[in-house]
Amino acid sequence: MENQQKRVRRARKKGLSRHNRRALRNRLILRVTILVILMVLSFVVFSSLSGGDPPEAVATSASGETVLAEASSDSTAADEAETAAGETGSPATEASSEEVLSDDAPGPQDSVDSSLPDHAEVAGFFKGYEPARTAATAQIVSENVQSSYAVLINADDGTVTADRGGDTRIPPASMTKILTLLVAAEHVTNLDDTFTMTIDITDYAYKNDSSIAGFSVGENVTVRDLMYGTILPSGADAAVGLATYVAGSHEAFVAMMNDKLAELGLSDTAHFTNCVGLYDDDHYCTLTDMAMIMKAAAENDLCRMVLSEHVWTTAPTPEHPEGITLSNWFLRRIEDKDTHGLVRCAKTGFVKESGNCAASYQISNDGGHYICVTANAHSAWRCIYDHVAVYDLYTK
Repeated sequence: MENQQKRVRRARKKGLSRHNRRALRNRLILRVTILVILMVLSFVVFSSLSGGDPPEAVATSASGETVLAEASSDSTAADEAETAAGETGSPATEASSEEVLSDDAPGPQDSVDSSLPDHAEVAGFFKGYEPARTAATAQIVSENVQSSYAVLINADDGTVTADRGGDTRIPPASMTKILTLLVAAEHVTNLDDTFTMTIDITDYAYKNDSSIAGFSVGENVTVRDLMYGTILPSGADAAVGLATYVAGSHEAFVAMMNDKLAELGLSDTAHFTNCVGLYDDDHYCTLTDMAMIMKAAAENDLCRMVLSEHVWTTAPTPEHPEGITLSNWFLRRIEDKDTHGLVRCAKTGFVKESGNCAASYQISNDGGHYICVTANAHSAWRCIYDHVAVYDLYTK
C-alpha cells in the first residue's frame, strides 16, 4: 500500500512538472509575439513620420570629422550633424554634407549640357535691383513659416510679394558665396583653366572650421570645379581658391565683391569682408539685398547653371582619381516637396548670429519667377520647409 501511494505522488509531481513547462513555454511565446508586434508598429509609425526624407545626413568639416545622424521632416538631428561640421569660424556652422552616390552619378561630361542654359528664362526679369513694396505686399504671419525673417520677391514685376522683416540686416553666412560665384563668373574666361590649391588656402578653411569641397594641397583644380565646389558643398577651400585665381588674393577679390554691391546699388545696406561667409561685424546685408544678389546671379547664365546643379562630380586628378562628388542638399531635399513650381537655384548658410538661412529662386507653375530669402530658422530642415511654405502660400 505504501509503495502504491509513493507511485501516485511521483506521477502527480511528474504531471505537474509537465504542466509547468507547458505554461512557461506558452508565456515565452506570448512575450515574443508581443515584442514582434511592437517592433513592427514602431517601424510603421517611424516610416509615416519621416515622410520619405533621407534617413541619414553625413557632414564633413575641414578638420576631417564625419558626423552621421538620422533626419526627419522637422528633426534637428540632421541639422546638428550639418552644423557640427562647420562653415564659419563663428560658434556654429553649415556642413558640406556629402554622401556616397551610385556609380552613375552625373559628372562634368553628362550632368549638364556643355553649353550655357537658355537666357530666355530670365529675360523677362524686371530691370534694376530695387524691388518695391506696395499696398498688395502681404505680411507673412503664418505659423507654417517659422523663420524670424523672410521675403518673397516677384522677379518679373519687381514687387515684394510677401514680407517679414525683409529689410532686417543680418550676417549672410554662406549665402555670401552667391556673390563670390557671380563676381568670379563675370571675370573668368576659361572654365578649363586650372588653379593649384595651396596650404594657405586649406589652412584658412581648417582654422575657421569651415565646410570644404575636399581639394588637396598641390591639387590642380579646374575653374569649373572651383565654382561647383564653392556652391554645392559650400566649400571654403573652393571659394578662396576661386577668389585667388580671379584676383590674385582673397583681399583683392573682396574689394571686387564690394564694387559689385555698389554696381547693384546695394552698398548702402550691404558690405562684405570675406568671400566665404565667416561672421564679422562688418559683414552684412539685408534679406532684400541677398534676394537681389540672387537675382543678379540668376541673370548670369553660368551662375544659374552652377546654382541649379543638384549633384556634381569633379574632374579626375592624381589626388582624386574618381573625382569628388558634391551635392546641393537644399535642392535635393526640396525637389520632392510641393512648392507650386520648380525651385531652380538655391544656396544655404548658417552662423549663430543669423541662424539657418537660405536664398532660392523658383519658377512657379503659372510661369512666374520668384526669389525667396529666409533667416533665423532653428534648423536646416526648418529652413527648407519655410521656403516650401512661402512658395505654397504666395505663388500659384
